Amino acid sequence: MAKVQITKGKFAGIQACADDNGVIAAAAMDQRGSLKKAIAKARGADASDADLTAFKTAVTKVLTRHSTAILMDPEYGLPALEQKAPGTGVLLAYEKTGYDVSVKGRLPDLLSNWSVRRIKAAGGDAVKILLYYNPFDDAAVNEIKHAFIERIGSECKAEDIPFFLEPICYDDAIDEKSLEFAKVKPKYVTAYMAEFSKPEYGVDVLKVEVPVNVKFVEGMKVFTGEKAQSREEAKELFRSAASVSKLPFIYLSAGVTDDVFRETLELAAEAGTPFSGVLCGRATWQDGIPAFGKGGSEGLEAWLEDRGVTNIKALNEVLAKGAKPWWTVYGGKENIEVVG
Repeated sequence: MAKVQITKGKFAGIQACADDNGVIAAAAMDQRGSLKKAIAKARGADASDADLTAFKTAVTKVLTRHSTAILMDPEYGLPALEQKAPGTGVLLAYEKTGYDVSVKGRLPDLLSNWSVRRIKAAGGDAVKILLYYNPFDDAAVNEIKHAFIERIGSECKAEDIPFFLEPICYDDAIDEKSLEFAKVKPKYVTAYMAEFSKPEYGVDVLKVEVPVNVKFVEGMKVFTGEKAQSREEAKELFRSAASVSKLPFIYLSAGVTDDVFRETLELAAEAGTPFSGVLCGRATWQDGIPAFGKGGSEGLEAWLEDRGVTNIKALNEVLAKGAKPWWTVYGGKENIEVVG
């Protein structure tokens, strides 16, 4: 395999988010609107911007002791980063949360008063973008999204900082929690992994969904009784999706519980999938929201020190057994030439 050239800033930024073995065990704490609603529900009263910052600060303070990096939003989370453990990498979200439901295509938008330069100046080691993407949507919709990602890729290249892209598949004609969608999801995930591996987008690491909905995989603990795939078929789908990626990729937890996410990663490892870690949010800390609603930061910190740390340590054990270094896709660390 020919040597792969990676610039100094991008190499250093990816490695800042990984451990010495090249595995990314990152915590995600960039939730905004959904988290505010969840806090309000737990409290039985409105949640403020200050509540969001307090929640993010508690999670950062406790969980970064056991994470290689933290994903944060610059809107509410910058004060929380002051509490991160030394040596923890920082990914900053660049997109606005949610999308305009009145416009077809779940089109993305950027935070108006932020840029990649500003993200870097704020201490970001990497830039993260979430993109809702249906590979089989109208060409006109996807052209807008392709150009959008190309612009961000160019901006990251100019600032020499890694670009982590998080595509989330959807189909407006199918309920994403349904058996019908579980049957087509592998095709959607595989297609977007192939698409955004293309060099014109300037993506450095893909943060992707697992290609199956494990609730519909026969033999999994959470199997509903409605079958989309068997375990062996699911493992083959993991391998098929991975085979099209020309970039390192990590898995997102997509809001499932910690035990379901761990079982899913074990299945990925069993399939021999060369995933390079995780960016795991709600699976680790979502059950602590009631503790915050009742006891504020102190209540949440107590929950995190107990259950939250237990969750993340168990996840790290799975990664230690199954995850591969991010440079695996390039033929090994020795096959990378750092330039610039």
